[in-house]
Amino acid sequence: MADDVQELSGVKVLVCDAAGPAITTVQDALDLIGASYVGAEIVAVPADRLDDRFFVLSTGFAGEVMQKFVNYRVRLAVLGDISRHLEASSALRSLVHESNASDHIWFLPDVDALTARLGARA
Repeated sequence: MADDVQELSGVKVLVCDAAGPAITTVQDALDLIGASYVGAEIVAVPADRLDDRFFVLSTGFAGEVMQKFVNYRVRLAVLGDISRHLEASSALRSLVHESNASDHIWFLPDVDALTARLGARA
């Protein structure tokens, strides 16, 4: 399955294929932002596609990627089990907690949770 724009709870979301290419550079993130310009408001990326550096905040990679999404006004949802990363980093746990309390970047277990979250906003 390729990356696909789907309507979830009335919101167009670019749902990225788990088997798609890894996101290892800021340019890879920019490419996803560009792909969202077919009308999607949110890019839903499987956590497994993100390079492990994304979850090690000291690398700065997560900050760079997240800032690009904010700058281009495209929301980001990271989908999947990130528990091993959360166990390794209290800073990441704080980031996830604060991000999930906002409206621009979310860390959620799956597409169903994203659909429910979007539905709760309606």
